[in-house]
Amino acid sequence: LGGGYFAGATPRLHWSPVAALVYAALGMLAAAVGGWWPARQARDLPPAQTLKGLGAGTGRGASAWLSAGLLLAALALAFAPPLFDIALAAYIAVGLLLVGGISALPWLTAVLLDRIAPRLERALLPLLAVERARRVRESAVVAVSGVVAALSLAVALTVMVASFRDSVSHWLDTVLPADLYARSAASASAAETVFYPADFVRDVRAVPGVQRLAAQRSSSLLLDPAKPAVTLLARSFNNPRTELPLVGDLLPAPPGQIPIYVSEAMLDLHGARLGQSFEPLQRAFSTPAASAEPEPRSGSTASARFFVSGVWRDYGRQFGTIAMDSRDFQQFRADTRFNELSLWLEPGADVEAVQSAIRALAERATPGGVGRQMEFASSAQIRSSSLKIFDRSFAVTYWLQAVAIGIGLFGVAASFSAQVLARRKEFGLLSHLGFTRAQVLAIVAGEGAAWTFVGAVAGLALGLAVALVLVYVVNPQSFHWTMDLSVPWLRLLGLCLAVVLVGAATAWASGRAAAGHDAVLAVKEDW
Repeated sequence: LGGGYFAGATPRLHWSPVAALVYAALGMLAAAVGGWWPARQARDLPPAQTLKGLGAGTGRGASAWLSAGLLLAALALAFAPPLFDIALAAYIAVGLLLVGGISALPWLTAVLLDRIAPRLERALLPLLAVERARRVRESAVVAVSGVVAALSLAVALTVMVASFRDSVSHWLDTVLPADLYARSAASASAAETVFYPADFVRDVRAVPGVQRLAAQRSSSLLLDPAKPAVTLLARSFNNPRTELPLVGDLLPAPPGQIPIYVSEAMLDLHGARLGQSFEPLQRAFSTPAASAEPEPRSGSTASARFFVSGVWRDYGRQFGTIAMDSRDFQQFRADTRFNELSLWLEPGADVEAVQSAIRALAERATPGGVGRQMEFASSAQIRSSSLKIFDRSFAVTYWLQAVAIGIGLFGVAASFSAQVLARRKEFGLLSHLGFTRAQVLAIVAGEGAAWTFVGAVAGLALGLAVALVLVYVVNPQSFHWTMDLSVPWLRLLGLCLAVVLVGAATAWASGRAAAGHDAVLAVKEDW
């Protein structure tokens, strides 16, 4: 959406009553399924002892084997190939990671709080908070499972977006080495109909302020009628290792074969393989060209073989790109025209004057003066605009993360509200022992902090695991390009700290009503 493909288009809101009813039904079904498990636990409570507050256990937690099985199943599905060109197995793996991680919360609570409690022996209020939090750790699943799910997805999205942005930034550094770029028209599709002759390059080199330049021909090439056309880039290569954002090794072409460099999408969509010949390109060059292209040279492709010498990242073209040396291209097309320029300017050159001079040359070199459509942009402008569009496209994800975490904190509030109502006698006893209302609330807030701390640790760990699936599985299977993992640790730790602080505040607010005068009177209740 932010790539300029739909410039000038205004989307319209489409409302589907059927879809809305389906989602409403799914929400009610989820509520019913979510209420079935605690209802089943309530059925097994001993009535008499429960009325006296003696037999209301916290229920049995999920088996550790079940948690381990879910996590192992998620690991296995993460390596599964896509189904119907969709990363369905990876999405199921993400769900299993979340469920398996949440079901392991009691174990994680014991591991963490059992090590913290001995360090608090001389701090009464923190000791009481941590002791209760770890001894009723099954309640932690109820209290913070929503926070764990929301935080893990927030962490995963944060890592994925940071990794994508960092990779795009490095990619732009590699593909934008020149000072100024020119294209024969404002859009890539329009540029394929406006070409400049080879003599134009000689004239541009003589423009004052131009130190050197490189010409490139960009055009569409149909390799498979059932798939979108790929982009063919013909340019002069001095050192592909530094001029292309290569992924992996650069292999020399065997004698008699022509080296080509394919983007990652070519591997998935067209079966190209590093170190192997690529026959679809030979067949495409053997067929008559489109109307904008000259016919192939007679007999030029009869014995030609194209060798995949390198694979490179291309975040600008999702359906595949083939780059080859312009001299090799001209062996198969009797065409020396081009439609893109990369210009290195002399220090202190007047950029506006250079653009005006080149545009005037372009108008004279093209029929009807269509050269006036030439578009210029500096590398700094392209980089700034690209990253701005990127940030704008993903800005909504941060708001969605905040909403998700807020919903999870509502779960903490609801759980603690229910618990403190059931603990009125406990709070009354603490008051009779000399605890002030503020101290009782501090204990409740400490329990909330202890549980949300466990939830933050679990959410961070699960989020990083989900991020690995998104970065290394979902993204390549969905968009056919890879990225380097980049973890913004400070941002993630700040997010986890904020969740713990807000969780403690939520628990404190939930306990205010139950820690008052009624709690003292509740001690007198005798069932």
